[in-house]
Amino acid sequence: MSSLVLATLFLCFVLGLLIILPRGRRSGDSKAAKSNSTNQSYKEYTKDEVALHNKRTDCWIIIKEKVYDVTSYVEEHPGGDAILTHAGDDSTEGFFGPQHATRVFEMIDDFCIGELVK
Repeated sequence: MSSLVLATLFLCFVLGLLIILPRGRRSGDSKAAKSNSTNQSYKEYTKDEVALHNKRTDCWIIIKEKVYDVTSYVEEHPGGDAILTHAGDDSTEGFFGPQHATRVFEMIDDFCIGELVK
């Protein structure tokens, strides 16, 4: 029982740090970085192409018809392996769940690599 309490306290501490501590960028800076990277590598992907990227070491997700390469974030994800539940698939519903702080909506743009084609 005490290990469960310790694990819960640790998780709350980590989540608190992620919400409170800045990422070292202002939101205007991330928009500039996004627009630079978007112009260079933004492309269209099919659902079959995204489905190939379904591992911890190669993790793409779809959120509202946009494709995100979140591989570099998998180990940092405060929810642990929950991010892998829809790896290579549509994560829109999970992404907009109540567990995410508003900060996640700003930082997701940094991982956008393209759009989903129908």
